[in-house]
Amino acid sequence: MSSVELPDSTRRVAAWLAEAGHPESIVMLPVTGRTAADAAAALSVELGQIAKSIVFRRLSDDAAVLVVASGDRRVDEAKVSAIVGPIGRADAEFVKTTTGFSIGGVCPVAHTGDVIVLIDTQLSRFDQIWAAAGHPHAVFPLSPAQLAELTGAPVAEIS
Repeated sequence: MSSVELPDSTRRVAAWLAEAGHPESIVMLPVTGRTAADAAAALSVELGQIAKSIVFRRLSDDAAVLVVASGDRRVDEAKVSAIVGPIGRADAEFVKTTTGFSIGGVCPVAHTGDVIVLIDTQLSRFDQIWAAAGHPHAVFPLSPAQLAELTGAPVAEIS
């Protein structure tokens, strides 16, 4: 697929990944990957291989906190708060404003603002994982180690 056919936010991710030297290409799914289950079914992979992105709002300063977790695990908000301070839910407008992505396509990289990123240790169960690439139909493959390297984020037990 040529980059001309990609949505703007996905082109931004593709350019960021290319600049970072990531060797894998973005895949456009024929169906939405808005949920981890949808993405896993479309890719014929285990649910846990989907690196779901969940954004919270840190209460002390309104910072965006992006948790990248395994699709088959539930994020433990108390564990996240223990790392970054008290957090609350983030609405769609906050997510779009702080990350530059809409819910369902939040990528772990290429944000338009400052975002605190945390990675759940459970992703390391897999050799290959799939992350959103800026649009509900766009994903890209990588290893858990590549995710940590690309984001510079700490890996912690948060599910």
